[in-house]
Amino acid sequence: MSRGRLRILSAIGIGCYALAAIAGFFVLADHQGYALLVPLWIAHGVLLAVLLSRLCADETALSAALLVGASLAAVYVADLARDELTLDRRGERVTATVVRDWPAPDRGRGADTYDYALARRDGTRLPGPALQAASGSLAVGQTVTVLADPAGVLRPRLPGDTGATGEALGVGAFALIALGVVGATARRGALVARRREERARVAEQEHTLREALRTASADDHGFVEVHPAHYPDLPHRRAAGIAGELGMAPADEPGSWRFRR
Repeated sequence: MSRGRLRILSAIGIGCYALAAIAGFFVLADHQGYALLVPLWIAHGVLLAVLLSRLCADETALSAALLVGASLAAVYVADLARDELTLDRRGERVTATVVRDWPAPDRGRGADTYDYALARRDGTRLPGPALQAASGSLAVGQTVTVLADPAGVLRPRLPGDTGATGEALGVGAFALIALGVVGATARRGALVARRREERARVAEQEHTLREALRTASADDHGFVEVHPAHYPDLPHRRAAGIAGELGMAPADEPGSWRFRR
């Protein structure tokens, strides 16, 4: 398998691992505290640095830091939308009546948000936190259809609300950034490897030319002629420089690969 194909497969594997890590940390964030999550994030960053070094040895620490940052941001945004996502999954549509409203105690400064207590048609209170909506959007006695949590743990939501759409887009954006970091690192690694191979090829051709000029026999006029096709990566100027290092002078013809001893 060629090195280029191996690098592509490695980049795909690292990208899949980064996405799996985002999903795994999102699950762990709901059940574990910082005492476990912080060491896991550190280990995750070290592992990414090791994996990315297989793609490009240069600036591995920077690439790993960017990848961990994008992953951490994706997990954070997803965690903000955890309740919304859970309600979308297990919520039930319930027809209820607004029985009381009051300013939301946790509203931000200048935010016009109210809490609305809801009751079912039989008069029983809808369990769980109150519905939050803009002031004046609902009136006491009004009948509304809401998406409610059967367990009574999550806050109900009006079906027309956007829910976790914004957060989901944010998670997707940060996940794409993480994949972009992997792709950019792989591309840079390919460029670095190509330059390294070019330098090695030029060095080998210079060594071969130097040995050819040193050991070749001169013609009757004292010239040693070499064939430029054997040194495709060496310009004539560099060949003349190597000849000069060996005490040889180029022929009078411009561009000639004949050198006088």
